[in-house]
Amino acid sequence: MQEFPAVVAELGPGDSIGVGLAALLSGAQRYVALDALVHADRANNLRVFDDLVTLFICRAPIPGRDIFPEIALDLESSAFPIELIGEQRLRDGLNVERVAWLRRIVSGECPDPGVIDYRTPWERVGGADAGSIDFLLSNAVMEHVSDLEASYLATTRWLRAGGYASHQIDFRSHSLFRAWDGHWACPDWLWALFVGRRGYLLNRQPLRAHRTLAAIAGLMEHRCVRIERAPESQRLAKRFRHIEAADRATCGAYLLLHKSCVGE
Repeated sequence: MQEFPAVVAELGPGDSIGVGLAALLSGAQRYVALDALVHADRANNLRVFDDLVTLFICRAPIPGRDIFPEIALDLESSAFPIELIGEQRLRDGLNVERVAWLRRIVSGECPDPGVIDYRTPWERVGGADAGSIDFLLSNAVMEHVSDLEASYLATTRWLRAGGYASHQIDFRSHSLFRAWDGHWACPDWLWALFVGRRGYLLNRQPLRAHRTLAAIAGLMEHRCVRIERAPESQRLAKRFRHIEAADRATCGAYLLLHKSCVGE
């Protein structure tokens, strides 16, 4: 992969495209937001953009557990990651004229899909986009995707050779049940009532399913980090009694996947 991704895509950004804005301020040339429904709020994104510019100029450190108690980052340092961005790239990204230009795009004054491309539904990423993305990421999204196989196949199609996909996946019940693993104890008939007519809720797939489908789609696993927690449900629903012990205790995971280059 090149030193810094030129085209960054995010699957399921929700109501904020802050990740993409941070990528653009870091030197990325284009950000593609892929969501199922329109959630983004222009006024909110403009506020986020202004805050990010301030944070980047001040080179603010990465927030710790005191601010985000559920986020455990195994980092050697929480300092602003200048060694990853690079001094020259940061100066170019924060150029006064460039920041003003990006702000006009974010505000909607002069929208430019060549810089910020917001697409709903995400399936609208067509054949012309194949091999166009350097880095694709998602945060607490893949557990909601109803068709995991199609999503991982699409990831392979979107990524250029040598590109990476980063997925942080939350395997908890999302407060639907008292137990963090209560969704695995819920029988199918009751789960159908929870889902109702909603297009997505939780797919209830354990980590093994994600790793298997990613491999089938042609993505190599570069790294897999588990977040473990003792199981709380004593008896699982019939369809989940086969879950392997490691997945049974996995309440979260981070997957870094790689689309190989030809001959790699």
